[in-house]
Amino acid sequence: MSNRIGIIAGSLRKASLSKKLARAVVDLQPEGFEFEILSIDNLPIYNQDFDDFNEVPESYTEFRTKLKDIEGFIFITPEYNRSIPGVLKNAIDVGSRPAGASVWDSKPAAVFSSSPGNLSAFGANHHLRQCFVYLNLPTMQQPEVYIANVTEWFDDNGNIKSEDNRKFLKSAIDAYAEWFKKTKGNQ
Repeated sequence: MSNRIGIIAGSLRKASLSKKLARAVVDLQPEGFEFEILSIDNLPIYNQDFDDFNEVPESYTEFRTKLKDIEGFIFITPEYNRSIPGVLKNAIDVGSRPAGASVWDSKPAAVFSSSPGNLSAFGANHHLRQCFVYLNLPTMQQPEVYIANVTEWFDDNGNIKSEDNRKFLKSAIDAYAEWFKKTKGNQ
């Protein structure tokens, strides 16, 4: 088994802190895993008419096809208005359609949330988990990954400045890898 894990950052900004975290997660991938950042930048807002009238945008087809080959996911989300960013919800919706063809089904997931302040995007983390219940995306419960003051994490080159922060992120990634293997039955 290849253990292909998709990393999805819930932000569009070029200088996004979620995208910096995504790159750091890829850099810390455990041996035996293949982490890949999956872009959600070019997905039009989901409209069921696309599927109903066979007018599916090429970006949807490419995204859905890529996700079919991914075995698990780490979602990295900021918090917008105490919830998940619209762009992340849109990507989840695109992957869950058409009805009965969800690319998310039964794939182990983890949620890493972050914010520039002290709340660590707690609301976004839990709203995302609510979506996953319906989508049958089993989600790692422990450790919970809430990153406060994320603006202080990175240097000008996007590298994690603090060894303690790097160790924390690595321990969360390693915990996900172990949980993924148990969940998929390949310890």
